[in-house]
Amino acid sequence: MSEALVAVEAAGTDPSVPAASGARQFWRRLRAQRAALVAAAVVALLVVVALAAPLLTAIEGQDPTTYHPALIDSARGGVPVGSLGGMSADHWLGVEPQTGRDLFARLVYGARVSLGVALAATVVQVAIGVAVGVGAALGNRWVDQLLSRATDVIVAMPLMIMSLSLLAIVPSSFPRPVLVTLVIGLIAWGNIAKIVRAQTLTLKGLDYVSAARLSGWGGWRVARRELLPGLAAPVITYSALLVPANISVEAALSFLGVGVKPPTPSWGQMLTAADVWYQAAPQYLLLPAGALFVTVLALTVLGDGVRTALDPRAASRLRVGTGRKDSGTTRKEASA
Repeated sequence: MSEALVAVEAAGTDPSVPAASGARQFWRRLRAQRAALVAAAVVALLVVVALAAPLLTAIEGQDPTTYHPALIDSARGGVPVGSLGGMSADHWLGVEPQTGRDLFARLVYGARVSLGVALAATVVQVAIGVAVGVGAALGNRWVDQLLSRATDVIVAMPLMIMSLSLLAIVPSSFPRPVLVTLVIGLIAWGNIAKIVRAQTLTLKGLDYVSAARLSGWGGWRVARRELLPGLAAPVITYSALLVPANISVEAALSFLGVGVKPPTPSWGQMLTAADVWYQAAPQYLLLPAGALFVTVLALTVLGDGVRTALDPRAASRLRVGTGRKDSGTTRKEASA
């Protein structure tokens, strides 16, 4: 019964008329946005570079941790020997000042850390936020009050200050990327929990959910079969916007010296050391900063495109804003 009602609402017309699947509609709307497609291509390229970092560095013949003292001019304070920061056939983007470590190798391995930490932290945030939000909406009044107040406390916590405090007291022997992932994920799930709770309360009042509950389904089965599919769109939309925010947080923590520690490469960690060398070796600052900028921008544009593709009302507003009108509107204007 509930599945039939979902089909009717998806079609928006006679239930005998077959409606395009939600996934097909999503891809059609996403393909209509050129900026989102370009952003998706950039994100896919970054993911491929991160996954293929060992292969790429093997082709270059370098690794991110080996020192090359012969490529450093110690008389000038550790500036790379040669033009453009020591760029050559052996070191495609030059070498790091003072250490001589290969910049290309550290940049591609840094993509692994930045993207990996951001994606893993997003998964932790979404898992906790969905569980708390659904639990608050489906629980009794006391459960709702308890979980809602706990969510308010989490939202009120300043993320950077709490992260700095927790990361500063944890022993250095603990794997730093894992620690940064857990800290970000365990502190910043409050907003998604609020979104999920509000959306779940809305879905509870719909006919197909009420029909499922009246048919004798338990709370977990109703949540799994009826509520979670309805929560997919807002959760995916918010998750797409969380990833670039988490990349920025990881870079900021590494820049402040409490994130990923050397010799593990990280874009934020590279920026920390680059502030001393930006005049002598500007590419040491520009490369990680440019990588961060492109990654965050591409993920933000892609997240906005996903939001528009998943929200028909946003797509409708986009058509109106660009002067495109559907056939129904055109017929009404013609008859007027």
